[in-house]
Amino acid sequence: MTTTKQLPVYVSLDEAAQIMSLSTRTIRRRISDGTIPAYQCGTRPIRIRLDELEAALRPIPAVRR
Repeated sequence: MTTTKQLPVYVSLDEAAQIMSLSTRTIRRRISDGTIPAYQCGTRPIRIRLDELEAALRPIPAVRR
């Protein structure tokens, strides 16, 4: 019995911006401030792991009255 390793899904800047409903400029700012990790191999375009993109979201605390 062999197990297959699930490979991470990488998205482009445009795809990340569309997924997060943000501009590509905002995605680039989050990459530069370290909020969203990004990867590049040589001169290829920047890629972002989908699971790390989702991890960059933070919950807003609910107000209790």
